[in-house]
Amino acid sequence: MSALSTLNSVAFTAFGQDIKWSDMIGNTIGLAALALGWRRSIWTWPAQLLSGVVLVAAYASAELSGGVGKQFLVILVALWGWRQWSRGSRQAQDGSIAVRFATWKERGLLIGGAVLGTLAVGGLFTLYPSLSWSPWADAYIFVGTLVAMVAQARGLIEFWFAWLLVDIVGVPLAFSSGLAFSGLVYVIYFALVLWGMRDWWLRSRTPVLKGAPA
Repeated sequence: MSALSTLNSVAFTAFGQDIKWSDMIGNTIGLAALALGWRRSIWTWPAQLLSGVVLVAAYASAELSGGVGKQFLVILVALWGWRQWSRGSRQAQDGSIAVRFATWKERGLLIGGAVLGTLAVGGLFTLYPSLSWSPWADAYIFVGTLVAMVAQARGLIEFWFAWLLVDIVGVPLAFSSGLAFSGLVYVIYFALVLWGMRDWWLRSRTPVLKGAPA
């Protein structure tokens, strides 16, 4: 049995849903990545990268091409975010990554990018039905995840709002796709996002160290 087959095999069954190893492992690492992001730790990026690699197998087994594409983007953006934080975003007094609310211009760019991106990706999935059996929901999650990660890389508190909006669609889509563990994780994400949002909002009031690199 190949490593890919092993990853996509059933770990156990719960409440009539088969839980696959790839789904469980990838999303567990994803939860750790979100918790690390909450703590503003640079290790959130390698964790997101590893989660993306494992979840490629999970989404491929569920025949969600949009999900596979999303995970490849997660891997690329995780590399970019890792580089951004490594290069020295402004530091708070405790030495962690400084966070802030986006400007109205940045919010407009994020929202505009999300809308146009969803229309473009959803149109592509609709034009080629083999790419996804749920084109618009898949496109929404695909683009929403990308927007959230870009906002996180820039230390924007709106990152958490983006994740909330992704969760609203991600939970039912995951369960209907046979990825029960993903659905459960999205529910846990919701609670972590609320706590993380509060923490980053409080942290946005922490002064930036003078002389810290911009």
